Amino acid sequence: PVRVLGPNCIGIYNAYTNFDTVFLPADRAGRPPPGPLALISQSGAVAAAIMDWAARRRLGLGFLANYGNKADVTEVELLEAFAADHRVKVITVYVEGFKYPGEARRFLETARKIVPKKPIVAYKAGRGGAAQRAVKSHTAAMAGAYEMYRGLFQQAGVIEASSVREMFDMAKALATQPTPRGRRVLVVSDSGGMGIQAVDALEALGLEVPEVPESIARELKRELLPFAAVSNPIDVTGSATDEHYKIVLDALLPTAFFDMALIVTLMQVPGLTKNLAKYVIDSRGYGKPIAVVNFGGSELVQRFEEELEDQGIPVYPTPDRAAKALWALYKYGEVKRRL
Repeated sequence: PVRVLGPNCIGIYNAYTNFDTVFLPADRAGRPPPGPLALISQSGAVAAAIMDWAARRRLGLGFLANYGNKADVTEVELLEAFAADHRVKVITVYVEGFKYPGEARRFLETARKIVPKKPIVAYKAGRGGAAQRAVKSHTAAMAGAYEMYRGLFQQAGVIEASSVREMFDMAKALATQPTPRGRRVLVVSDSGGMGIQAVDALEALGLEVPEVPESIARELKRELLPFAAVSNPIDVTGSATDEHYKIVLDALLPTAFFDMALIVTLMQVPGLTKNLAKYVIDSRGYGKPIAVVNFGGSELVQRFEEELEDQGIPVYPTPDRAAKALWALYKYGEVKRRL
């Protein structure tokens, strides 16, 4: 039988084959490059906006499926299709609500089967009363009590985002980084203020920022600047060079004391060069997840960010967004152990 996607949708975009039913011109809705992310979206306009946003950021959104009012094909079939495709590393889902009897149960059962092999990140729109009225008139879905969806995601092992931006912040890390063994984070920064913000954000999410063991701290004191802070967060200070980051990462990432790293690289500091990217990329060899915070607008900042992202290191403009990405990696590890 012929299956039907929609109605009230823009259909499918496949960056690998250029199969494209999106009827909007590329100057309005850019086409993202092939990559490890897939998007399942109930809303067509949201899907088109995400496509355009991803294309401008060179974010590898290899597949997009907008299913609209789901007269036939639903989220479940799309989840199964992307689960079976080896090119998809993370499935993202923008959902407004279920509308048919048994749909929530089928979503739960399907997601539970997929999640041990491949992460699913979802953003549920229509949480409050006024938003739920809008959902009903938009895609004819029943938004339902948000608590029900939240419980459904938790049971299924789906990682829930609080916005579209957060969904892709987390998906980018999940697609490129290994799963951490625990929740202990090393924070390295050339800005004391950014380091403190990072620690606040990590601890608010239930992640740990343990002190550096005394023996290693003494060694770092000898090799870093005399006024550097070596306790965690490690503040290599505004007088840092590329080599100071390398010293810290080589001394601490291979140890059993830390499970992942949040690295703040404010490139406005005069001693840093584009070669710092190589040291950060090399530290992937220790097999632990890394998220980088790089904030600013200069050409140096942009080139540095592009080099890291091209080599599979996720970069974020603020510490809270990098912290949430590391939390998603930790959360997915917990989910895999549970399911």
